[in-house]
Amino acid sequence: MKEKLWTKDYIGILVTNFFLMLTFYLLMVTISVFAVNKFGATESQAGLASSIFVIGALVGRIIGGKYLDRLGRKKLLITGIIIMVISAIFYFGVDSFGMLIANRLLHGFAFGLAGTVLGTVVAQVIPKGRGGEGIGYFALSMTLATAIGPFIGILIQQHFQFNMIFAFCLICIVISLVLSFIIKVKEITLTEDQKAELKGFKVSNFIEKKSVPITLVATVTAFCYSGILSFLSFFAIENQITSAASFFFVVYAAAVLITRPYSGRMFDRKGPNFIMYPAIISLLIGLFVLSQSHVSIILLIAGALVGFGYGTYMSSAQTVAVQSAPAHRVGLATSTFFILTDIGLGMGPFIQGFFVPSIGYDGLYIVLGIIVVLCLPLHYFLHGKKIASSKLTVSSVEVNSSTK
Repeated sequence: MKEKLWTKDYIGILVTNFFLMLTFYLLMVTISVFAVNKFGATESQAGLASSIFVIGALVGRIIGGKYLDRLGRKKLLITGIIIMVISAIFYFGVDSFGMLIANRLLHGFAFGLAGTVLGTVVAQVIPKGRGGEGIGYFALSMTLATAIGPFIGILIQQHFQFNMIFAFCLICIVISLVLSFIIKVKEITLTEDQKAELKGFKVSNFIEKKSVPITLVATVTAFCYSGILSFLSFFAIENQITSAASFFFVVYAAAVLITRPYSGRMFDRKGPNFIMYPAIISLLIGLFVLSQSHVSIILLIAGALVGFGYGTYMSSAQTVAVQSAPAHRVGLATSTFFILTDIGLGMGPFIQGFFVPSIGYDGLYIVLGIIVVLCLPLHYFLHGKKIASSKLTVSSVEVNSSTK
């Protein structure tokens, strides 16, 4: 009999995470347009307004990963969300590009603190034998936010003033704050040896090295996906398919919803490689299809391919990263995963913004598709090869045992 997965705390964590991620993705696809319309920002500056949030989140995750169990998990979660509420209120008074950048940094920092706690505590409430499935559904809460956030953001942007977007974000964060008081968070008491291990400013106190290899591949995929988040609205306007653009992320979410139950179970039964290689292939095909999306139906097909590819790979990579770490370093493993992938998401729009004027948005998506192709050998050498060889070792041991 399977251990129970859908407990009250597990559901509470998923819902809290969903609303926090909703505000993240909603603003990622709309804030660049806000920067252009209100402050006359260039493409690169617009990309910076979008991605600087992730740099703030990076700092929040570094601090959160190190001090998670020293300061207390629930205390850190509530503190992070309260700062997010304050930042959401500040958006209403932004009157310069510099002030916008500063508030995006603050918002991202608080998001990094809260997100690190949620990504850590969810691993504790998932039964051991259902890790792939449990983390998969946690990632699904992010995936749904990835779809619904941009959909709502673009919809509000088309029909209302930007203050309506900021008001919606504030409501979502307040809901998360209320839920954070209800969720039961299991605190970890560190031994004296573990406390000593985390003292000082060594790299190992901020990064879990066992989680780095798989996370590096996830970082490259995040870099490529950031081009969709930040520039899809501009691409759609250029090709006169703006109505379909808002549904791109809905189709994205539908693809993940349909495939997630299967992919999570197959991860647990057949191992990560069985799911992760097809996911990379789906993402790279999706980017190439997106580059040729000059009619609505092609854009939506691209959304489905990207949804299965990026959504599946990232949830699987997060599971591998967490499972690679010892129990007392799960918090660091979680922050390591998000620190590196946040770098990919954060630097992507800023770097890509320099190339858009010369290669265009369709050229950008072709280049990003080529980069994803490189993820196949990268995954093999950094993670896939190790898993395959370990399976061969186990199989040989089983054969030898059966012949005795």
